[in-house]
Amino acid sequence: MIILPSIVLLGIFVYGFIAQTMRVSVTDWGQEAAMSLKPEIHHVGSANYRGLFSGFLNMRFRQDLTNMFFFTLLFVGLSLHVGLLLATLIDQLVWGETFFRTVFLYPMSLSLVVTGTIWRWMLQPRGGINVLPTLAGLPAGQFLWLSSREQSLTFDWSHIFHYICLAVLIVLALMAYGHWCQGEKKRLRSKLIICAVLVGILASGVLTRIRLLDYPEEHGFNKALWGVVIAAVWQMSGYTMALYLAGLRTIPDELREAARVDGASKFQIYRYVDLPLLKPITASAIVILGHIALKIFDLIFAMAGPDHYPTSVPAITMFLKTFRGNELAVGSAIGVILLILVSLLIIPYLVNSFSTGER
Repeated sequence: MIILPSIVLLGIFVYGFIAQTMRVSVTDWGQEAAMSLKPEIHHVGSANYRGLFSGFLNMRFRQDLTNMFFFTLLFVGLSLHVGLLLATLIDQLVWGETFFRTVFLYPMSLSLVVTGTIWRWMLQPRGGINVLPTLAGLPAGQFLWLSSREQSLTFDWSHIFHYICLAVLIVLALMAYGHWCQGEKKRLRSKLIICAVLVGILASGVLTRIRLLDYPEEHGFNKALWGVVIAAVWQMSGYTMALYLAGLRTIPDELREAARVDGASKFQIYRYVDLPLLKPITASAIVILGHIALKIFDLIFAMAGPDHYPTSVPAITMFLKTFRGNELAVGSAIGVILLILVSLLIIPYLVNSFSTGER
């Protein structure tokens, strides 16, 4: 009875609104209905989703998904590496630990809007970081940062199923190899994953023949994203550092001492003792950072604005479709897609955490 009010409020204001968003996403609630006192709304099924992934007018959304994919990879990867490096350096300090820990954690105290505004000033094409070389008598930098429109790693969206199948097969193959190397206890799971890989290869032969578009449509990594990635890593690497530093402090000294007795060097202790024991920290950090990357909005809005498509992400387009274009159904469909993407990241982590806890 004590938690019943919380459950009711959670059901109404979280899951109830999610259900309402899903309901709206399969209707034609557009501009005319949004401006009407008595709107006529009709059920259109998956038409809004088909339009987002294969409609000619929604090319920006598909580039948004591409931007989000590359931003997530770079943001999560760099935040993990920078955070681990900072945590390792601070863990080895004899003095000044409190000072440096506070300095590296300070960016987290700033809102993403403040961070975006500061880095927007610093990444101006004719000022900020580009001017720094002139202090040493060198020519000014020419990188356009947020305003660049160059693309690399381009691919054809009409063959997106081919790339998805290839990525899934690579992940499954790496999982099978990892379980196989962990010994006999994991060999059975490795064999099951290998069977899944074989089935996936057969399925990919069918899926890769499906074309979403009748014409080629190239998308790729916009170099303007580098500015957003740098700002985001600057803000969140301190948080990752705090996670890794807490993990390093919980490793028993007896394990390191036993490794020293066996003749292991400092690097070998770090490689074979510290890093394996930090895997749970890494998994948690990936989920948290990935969750932030998939929902990123305010940082990009403050740095590049909502109308700059080279740095746009699905959350930006959802805002524009819903509140500027009054296309409520399309905006709801984008929200549902983001919910699914976040769920694909969080649900496996929760399932693995619960299963590990039960064992």
